[in-house]
Amino acid sequence: MATVEFENHEACLLSEVISSYLSELRMEIADTDLKDFRDKLKERKVMLMEIAAKIEGAIDS
Repeated sequence: MATVEFENHEACLLSEVISSYLSELRMEIADTDLKDFRDKLKERKVMLMEIAAKIEGAIDS
């Protein structure tokens, strides 16, 4: 497990960047015809959502 420390404003920025990317990723998933590639994008989306939740939890605490 890796541990990284961020200042609160840095964590907020990272959260915003991930949210923006997730929005684009959802569109990419919808537009992708290749099932294998779409499945990989979906896996990436799940991981990023988990990371975003961890960041949000750290910001709120």
